[in-house]
Amino acid sequence: MHATATPAVDLNALKGVHRTFVTGVTVVTTQHEGTPRGLAVNAFSSISLDPPLVLVCVQKTSSTYESLFGSRHLAINILAADQLDVAQTFASKSQDKFATIRWHSGEHGSPVIDGASAHLEAEICERLQTSTHTVFIARVLDAQHSDRAPLVYSAGGFYDGGRLLPVGS
Repeated sequence: MHATATPAVDLNALKGVHRTFVTGVTVVTTQHEGTPRGLAVNAFSSISLDPPLVLVCVQKTSSTYESLFGSRHLAINILAADQLDVAQTFASKSQDKFATIRWHSGEHGSPVIDGASAHLEAEICERLQTSTHTVFIARVLDAQHSDRAPLVYSAGGFYDGGRLLPVGS
């Protein structure tokens, strides 16, 4: 098999494509050496219900990366529409992102953010390496949800996921 050089994709076009995609806002958390750690992640997806698997992608330069890579468990907190401040805190470079956030330890030890729309606790099964990111595949151990509307992100802005308009009838 011969590899052929392909032209680089236009980064502005690629950014435009990504801006059209609406995604939920999550905070991925873990407990590492007794310290809660976390970061904002929009690269989250369900893989399957049976077995119950999810994935998150984390950039290797993140300050939380080493703690997450060394952990056995993680939590995925799907933020509620009124938690923009939480999203901004976990997207920041703050040393102690948990200092002003209400949270508790979940059943499996991962930090769970109070007031989130939903959360999952999962055991990390695989760590798939790419050049800049690691894809963490995890088996869901616990899942909780509420009727709180989710915070969603699209085109560089945050929106109330409870105010989406239905299409068609």
